[in-house]
Amino acid sequence: MAHSWVPFSNMFGLITFDVLVWAAWVGAGAWALLALITLHRLRRQQRLGPAPRTKEAPLPAQLVSILVPARNEEGRVLSQAIRSMLAQDYRPFEVIAVNDRSTDATGAILRAIAKAEDKLIVVDGTETPAGWLGKPHALQQALDVARGEWVLATDADMIFHEAALRTTMEFAIAGSYDAVTLVPRIETRTFWERLFAPIFGWFMAIGMPIERINNPRRRDAVAVGGFFLIHREELARVGDYHAVKAEVAEDMRMAQLLKQSGSRLRIEYAPDLASTRMYDGFAEIWEGFTKNFFAGMQFSLLKTIASTIAVLFCMIAPLVVAIVSAIAWTSGSQGRWLDLLLATATIWLMQVLTFSAVNSYAEVPIFYSLTVSLGFLLFVAILINSTFRIASGRGVVWKGRKIYDRASAIYPSRPGQRSRRPATDD
Repeated sequence: MAHSWVPFSNMFGLITFDVLVWAAWVGAGAWALLALITLHRLRRQQRLGPAPRTKEAPLPAQLVSILVPARNEEGRVLSQAIRSMLAQDYRPFEVIAVNDRSTDATGAILRAIAKAEDKLIVVDGTETPAGWLGKPHALQQALDVARGEWVLATDADMIFHEAALRTTMEFAIAGSYDAVTLVPRIETRTFWERLFAPIFGWFMAIGMPIERINNPRRRDAVAVGGFFLIHREELARVGDYHAVKAEVAEDMRMAQLLKQSGSRLRIEYAPDLASTRMYDGFAEIWEGFTKNFFAGMQFSLLKTIASTIAVLFCMIAPLVVAIVSAIAWTSGSQGRWLDLLLATATIWLMQVLTFSAVNSYAEVPIFYSLTVSLGFLLFVAILINSTFRIASGRGVVWKGRKIYDRASAIYPSRPGQRSRRPATDD
C-alpha cells in the first residue's frame, strides 16, 4: 500500500518544480521589464545645472530666507554647509539658522560664523511645545523671523554650489512655479552607504517618477527637505509649518498639501547644485530610515505587509533559491534543479545589471551592484523595525530625541487625518 504513494509523490514533486520554474521565469521577465523602465528613466533624466550669469536685465530681486534647523551638528559639516549658503551669488538673501536645543557645540559654531557674517541670523530654539515634533518646530521658529518673499528650507549638512539659489530662483520665476525642490548628490563613503543609497533611490524613482510629480494633473507629490524653495504666500495658504507640526516626514507632507491646494510644485535632479551625505555609516542609516520608513508607508500595516512580502519573494528569494538549486544540482539531487537555477540566476543577473546602471548614475562603484540582494534585505529589516517600533508605541530615536512613542502621546497622522492626541518629541 505504501508503494502506491510513490508515483503520487513523484508527480507532486514534478508539479511543484513546474510551478516554481514557471514562476521564476515570470519573475525574470518582470525584472527585465523593470530593467528597461529603469534604463529609460535614467536616460530621460535631465539635470538642472548652474545657470550662467547673463548681461540681460536681472530678474526682480525678491528676498529669499534660507531656513536651517540644526541639532547636534558639531561632528558633521555644519560650518562648511553654512558658509556655502552664505556664499550664494544671488541677491538679496538671508540665512536663519535655528540651534534646535543642541547638546554639543552647534550653537557656538553658528554664533562664531554670525560674528563675521551679517547675513546669518542665529535663533536659539525653544522647547518643543505639545503637538509638535522638533524639526517642524525649528522651521517654524526660523519662519517667524524670516523676512523673505520666498523661503528655502534646507538641512545643516547640505552643501550648496554658489549658483544654487540664483539658478533655482530663476527657474522658479521663469516657469511660474510656486515651489521647487531639488534632488541633491548623495555622497557615499562607507560600505553600507554605497550598498543602501542606490536601493533607496531606485525605490523612489520607480514608485514616484519625476514626470508624475511634475504633472499638475496628478496627485503625486514628493519633496526633498534638504532643498525646498517655497513662495511665502503659498506656504502661508496651507498653514505654514503648523500644518505639518507632527510629521516626521514634514517635507513629503508639505509637498502633498501644496499640490492639493493648487500650488505648482516642481522637482528637479540637481547633483551639481547641492550635495549631502545623508547618513554616516550603518548606525545612522538604521536609525534615520527607521524614523522614516513606516511614515513612507503612510503608517499602514497593510501596505507594510504587502511591501515586505513583495520584496522578500521578488527581490531576495531568487538569489537564495538559486544558491539552493546550485547545491542540489551539483550534489545530484533529483528534480528540475538546473531549470530552477537558470531561471532564478537570470533574475539575480537582471537585478545586478539594473543596479549597475543605477550605481553608475549615482556615482557609486559598479561592483556594489553585486550586493543588491543584501541591500534589499536591509530595506526589509529597517521597514519591519520601523513598523514594529512605531506601531507598538516604543517609538524611534533620532539625534537623542524619541518620537512616536507611547510616553509622548503621539499618534502618526495619515493623509487627510489629524493626530488624535497631542505630540511631543522629548
